[in-house]
Amino acid sequence: MHEPYIQRRGELETYFDRTALEAWAKLTSDAPVGSIRATVRAGRDRMRATLLDWLPADLTGCRLLDAGCGTGSLSVEAARRGAEIVAVDLSPKLLDLARSRVPAGLPGRITFQPGDMLDPSLGRFDHVVAMDSLIHYPAPEMARAVAELAGRTRHSLAFTFAPRTPMLSAMHAAGRLFPRADRAPAIEPVSPRRIAHLLAGTPEAAAWRTGRSLRVKSSFYISEAMEIVVR
Repeated sequence: MHEPYIQRRGELETYFDRTALEAWAKLTSDAPVGSIRATVRAGRDRMRATLLDWLPADLTGCRLLDAGCGTGSLSVEAARRGAEIVAVDLSPKLLDLARSRVPAGLPGRITFQPGDMLDPSLGRFDHVVAMDSLIHYPAPEMARAVAELAGRTRHSLAFTFAPRTPMLSAMHAAGRLFPRADRAPAIEPVSPRRIAHLLAGTPEAAAWRTGRSLRVKSSFYISEAMEIVVR
């Protein structure tokens, strides 16, 4: 792992485990939130539904990595389809919350594990999903992470990134005006063309092709999904 990845990973672990836990718990629940957070919640719901639509309807016998699982919403839905899920997140406290939200009687099984999504000891998977868990990393680090995950995937990988738009670029610049202690780790906008170019330049690129893509925009939530299909 490269130094920029390691440094940003540490910032994210601190932020989600200490600073943002309460807000994240509320955002990912059914509790009332303000108008801006409501649009973020709606956007995340649409993106999660998209990524789940890209997976097989029947996941019985499939091993799935939920990379950066947060409070576990996607893992629960995949488990309803029979998947065996390894749900990884940097924040042990978010994982505690995720465990408390798992309903009884799911056809599949979820194993929540704190740590790095790129840990090779996690093994190989039939499918990998990384929803909004790579958006804080610089584009070269994001591409390396996607390529590394794709190398451990048998069928498909879906990930999201923050597309470079005028709004996101302005928000990104404005966020840097605040003191570091008062803001979340910055989102790193990147154009779809650049991330595709970076992925094509990785040594692993010959083993897969890009598949579907979709952008979700819900006011302050803007995210783009890209699918990697293993040949």
